[in-house]
Amino acid sequence: MQTINVIDSHTGGEPTRIIVEGGPDLGSGSMSDRVVRFRQQFDEIRSAVVNEPRGSDVVVGGLLVEPSDSQSSAGIIFFNNTGYLGMCGHGTIGLMVTLKHLGRIQDGMHQLETPVGRVGAKISGNQVAVQNVPSFRLDADVSIEVPEYGTVVGDVAWGGNWFFLVKNSTELLNLSRVDQLTRVTKRIRAALEDQNITGLDHAWIDHVELFGPPVDSNNDSRNFVLCPGGAYDRSPCGTGTSAKLACLAADGKLAPGETWRQESIVGSLFDCSYQPLDEKAPGGILQISPTIAGKAHICGESKLILDPNDPFCMGIRQ
Repeated sequence: MQTINVIDSHTGGEPTRIIVEGGPDLGSGSMSDRVVRFRQQFDEIRSAVVNEPRGSDVVVGGLLVEPSDSQSSAGIIFFNNTGYLGMCGHGTIGLMVTLKHLGRIQDGMHQLETPVGRVGAKISGNQVAVQNVPSFRLDADVSIEVPEYGTVVGDVAWGGNWFFLVKNSTELLNLSRVDQLTRVTKRIRAALEDQNITGLDHAWIDHVELFGPPVDSNNDSRNFVLCPGGAYDRSPCGTGTSAKLACLAADGKLAPGETWRQESIVGSLFDCSYQPLDEKAPGGILQISPTIAGKAHICGESKLILDPNDPFCMGIRQ
C-alpha cells in the first residue's frame, strides 16, 4: 500500500494539489526530461492524485522535484485530469504559499524551475507575484468557422500554454452561464483542431479564453477560460492572462509597467503588468516578460492512500 502526502490550496478559487512526499522519483536531468519520465513511467500516479474519486476535473496537481540549479528554490511539474501542463500561473502562486507553509521558503524573491523554463516568484504573506516565462502572440485575428455557432475571430498566443483568445464574443460572462460558456469554448477548441490551427511546431491549442466587461468597474476585463480537461478556470488564469498581456502589448493597448486588472468568472482578481524583451520569438515576434500577482490560501493537508485492492485506486480515467 502506497501513501502520498499532499497540500491543497486555492488561488482565487482555483484548486492546486502539491505532492510533497511519496511521489515518484524522476531522477536528475532537465525538467523537460523529467516530465517525459513522469508521463511514460508514472502516469497512473498523476491520475490517482487528481482524478476522481480523490480529485476532480478542476484540480491541478503539482509534483515537487529537486531543481537542477542550486539557486532555485524548487522544481515543479504541473498536471491535470488529462495530462501535463508546461506552466501554471495559479498553481505557481499556490505552490509558493505551500512552500512557505512547509517552512521551506520565507517572504522574498525566489526562482522556480518548470518544464518550459525558469520563473521568478515573489511572496509576501499569501500574496505572490509570478514573473512568468516569456510570452508572445503568434497569430492575430484568426478566423474560424464553428459549427452551430458561427464565425469566431481570435488571437493565438503563448503564455506558458497555448491559448486562443476570442475577440468577438458576445457571451455574457457570469456563473449562471458556465454550462453554456463551456459548450461554446469546447466547440471553438474542436474547430481549431479540425481546421488545423495550432501553436508553434503544430502544438495543440488546449486553452480557449473569452473576454467581457468586468463586474467591478475598477478592473479592466472579465474572462472565462476553458482548461485542457474540460473544466473552467475559477481564477483569472495566470498563463492565459500572460497571453492576454502579449496581445495587448502587440496591439499597443497597454504600456510597459501599466497595471492590467484581470477578473475571473467567479470575481477573483490578478494584478498584471509586463516589460518588453529584447529577444524575439521565432519569426521576429515581440516577446514580453509578464508578471501576474494574486493570493492563495492553504485549505488542506492530506495523506492519500493507494490501495491495490481498490478497483479505482489509480483514478477514474476518461
